[in-house]
Amino acid sequence: MGVASSSAIAPGASEFAIPTRRHIAVRLLPFLFILYITNYLDRTSVAYAAIGMSRDLGFSDRVFGMGAGIFFISYVALQIPGALLVERWSARRMISATMIAWGSLTALTALVHTPGQLYFARFVLGAAEAGFFPGVIVYLSHWFAREDRAKATSNFMAAIPLSFVIGSPIAGWILGHKWFAVEGWRWLFVLEGLPAIVLGAVAFFFLTDWPSEAAWLTPEHRQWIEQKLHEEKQITVRAITIGQALKSRAILLLAAVTFLNYFVFYSFAFWFPTMLKRQSGFSDLRVGLLGAIPYLATFAVMQVNGWHSDRQRERHWHSAFPMFIAAMGLLGLITQPRSIALSVVFFSMACIAAAYLPTFWAIPTEILSQSAAAASVGMINALGSIAGFAGPYLFGYLHTRTGSFSDGLAVMMLSAIGGGLLILFTPRRASAGD
Repeated sequence: MGVASSSAIAPGASEFAIPTRRHIAVRLLPFLFILYITNYLDRTSVAYAAIGMSRDLGFSDRVFGMGAGIFFISYVALQIPGALLVERWSARRMISATMIAWGSLTALTALVHTPGQLYFARFVLGAAEAGFFPGVIVYLSHWFAREDRAKATSNFMAAIPLSFVIGSPIAGWILGHKWFAVEGWRWLFVLEGLPAIVLGAVAFFFLTDWPSEAAWLTPEHRQWIEQKLHEEKQITVRAITIGQALKSRAILLLAAVTFLNYFVFYSFAFWFPTMLKRQSGFSDLRVGLLGAIPYLATFAVMQVNGWHSDRQRERHWHSAFPMFIAAMGLLGLITQPRSIALSVVFFSMACIAAAYLPTFWAIPTEILSQSAAAASVGMINALGSIAGFAGPYLFGYLHTRTGSFSDGLAVMMLSAIGGGLLILFTPRRASAGD
């Protein structure tokens, strides 16, 4: 993580600024990055497990759409309580507890035999994971000064596409094996749940809640970061109410953009393996290997897009272009190309929608006043996350009803176009009260 020179530090302490910030970043960010990879592996394990479950249990696409989407009902509902619990209890304990809980529940999903059991397993998994993301965001605020927090969050979120790059080949390999007369998809849930349990236990001992408790920092470094964070807390932040937020044009536009973009991303994430499997007829392992390519492309584009956005000091077009590229890829998929290579190219273009994430989440803090941004980011993410239910469910419903993926791809394409256009209509300058 890059660091900048500090401006609000005590006389004589400036020599501790850069080494302290670098030490904290090197100590915490790689581990949190691994935790987020594990989080997305568990959250989306059902995407590849669906291939085996459809063979063995005969679940329809509508069942899988509901199973993928129902996760987000409890996930969204418990976001705010989870964040409050983190702040009032302990971020370290919350992160550890949620990881152990969701790892155990992911492993127990291997026992599913009926649609109702799948729905219940996904619902409780969403509840278990709800406290993780807000827990990490709160945890970052305990350690990183405001000028470094956006970079830290961006580095943390880069784990999303990388988790699929790592997880897709592994999932494909596991699906193709059967051990002790147990189907591969059941082993997939077990083997992807275990790392979360282990890392949750490690997190309890590795993470430190506050700088004052960090034995791995020198006394001078502890004093510098504590003073820096204390000075930032002296700035009064005026909270805004939900009613005020819902009257803000900027906040409503950002929430709408988030919903449309999440609609595309989660629909793709949960249905891509199934689409590729049915079109190609390849083995589970080969589907997993090919399935890593779109996410590898997305990871590369995300890094270049974020770098270029910072260099040009421009966010809106850098957030919109990935959505327009995704729309073109989805249009190509609607034509049902016979070439698997060409389909993978179109799938990669559709997946690039996720490259908007780092640049988009820089927009609220730049176009909203400090008080509005602080109060609204969580609301924007929560409202947008409703698409995590709507997207996968509607896609599965349309395929069950029509027998074709084209209608679902068309809805995704329109969402990508709409999300890209709405980004361009959001304000470009900060306002005092909006």
